[in-house]
Amino acid sequence: MDVLDLTRLQFAVVTIYHYFFVPLSISLAAAAAGLQIAWLRTKREDYLHLTKFVGKILIVTFAVGVVTGLVQEFQFGLGWSSFAKFYGDVFGPTLAIEGMLAFFLEATFLALWYFGWDRLPRLVHTATIVIVAIGTVLSAFIILAANSFMQHPVAYALDPVTGRARLTSFTDLLLNKVNLAAFPHTLAGAIMVGGALLLALGVWRLAADGTFRIMARLGAWMTLAGGALTALTGDHLGKVMTEVQPMKMAAAEALYETTKGAPFSIFTLGSPFPNFSLDIPWLLSILAKGNPNATVQGINDLQAQYAAQYGPGSYVPMIPVAFWSFRVMIGAGMLAAAVAAFYLWRTRKHRDAPRWLTRWLPLIPILPAVANTFGWIFTETARQPWIAFGISKVADGISPGLTSSEVIASLAGFTVVYGILAVVWFRLVRHLARQPLAAEPAAVAETAEPAPVY
Repeated sequence: MDVLDLTRLQFAVVTIYHYFFVPLSISLAAAAAGLQIAWLRTKREDYLHLTKFVGKILIVTFAVGVVTGLVQEFQFGLGWSSFAKFYGDVFGPTLAIEGMLAFFLEATFLALWYFGWDRLPRLVHTATIVIVAIGTVLSAFIILAANSFMQHPVAYALDPVTGRARLTSFTDLLLNKVNLAAFPHTLAGAIMVGGALLLALGVWRLAADGTFRIMARLGAWMTLAGGALTALTGDHLGKVMTEVQPMKMAAAEALYETTKGAPFSIFTLGSPFPNFSLDIPWLLSILAKGNPNATVQGINDLQAQYAAQYGPGSYVPMIPVAFWSFRVMIGAGMLAAAVAAFYLWRTRKHRDAPRWLTRWLPLIPILPAVANTFGWIFTETARQPWIAFGISKVADGISPGLTSSEVIASLAGFTVVYGILAVVWFRLVRHLARQPLAAEPAAVAETAEPAPVY
């Protein structure tokens, strides 16, 4: 692997690891806020205990997410300084505002929520966790605007003096059509991840405390609802993607020839032209343009078009990666939603789930995590060779003078540190999950201690 490939691998490792915790923070904050509002309205103690439980998991996850997010931003200076220099005026506002939201809004109000029990009025205290939930959503929207610029550059102009991209409208950057489509899709995927974690922890602890049944079913409903919303928002995102990056949709199907009424293959053998393919007729045309008879451009025609428009070179991404990551994303997400729906059906009317199901359900968070991961792998790799579509290529953004040994050393360091963080996060979550929901009542002393007087 050359320096470019190693640097891309390093950024991929950092980004994928960081994104394990981002959707969890978004969904757990929303779940904690919802449970506390339910407790405030109903005064049910089980909702109060579950609110505190989910909040503790949120704090651990938020802490790891912040640490890994910082390293991700450092990557722009470490490995992609040319990219940061050229697009700094565009990316700077989004990264700065997202940082202020994460550090000042979310972190401050999360601390107020944690330390404010029995110190703040109930309405004010509930408002703190609601603000945390809103802050996580705003952070996602703003940082997605930066990524959407790379998919579909808008609201910029090239400065003739400096030769750099200059932001012309922050509002137009936020309202990029790709961002408006990717944002709800990202939130839906986050709901799935958090719901799956709550379902797994609830089922794992159900035998020790019946209150966890509420959390398990809440997690199952979140996973199922998130799966349905992911499918709906993904359909819209696919059509926007076809409009702004037709090569990406062609790569998702390995469609080399322009086809009218293009099918979608569930499974194929052979590359680049399959010897065997299990297809669903017209589905790719429906996914791409909403019309079963629509024409979908093929890879060969798009390559010729891009070569004439942007100059000689290959504009075809890694087709096997795009093809299979697209299917793993869809398959893992659908399977997670199906398992959640089956659990809800088997536990209706206070019935118990079969033992074989509860034995395997603690592993269900793997499915939406895999779906999210491969979704981002598809999104980023199928855009290649562009770092910002139609403007500059990935090779143009790497830091000058960077050596393979430097990248390997930093990659190894990040991998070791992230491995340690993964073990710490897992052990902390397991430790918190093993604790009883309600604290044991304190024994009354025979002689009461005198209360201090101030």
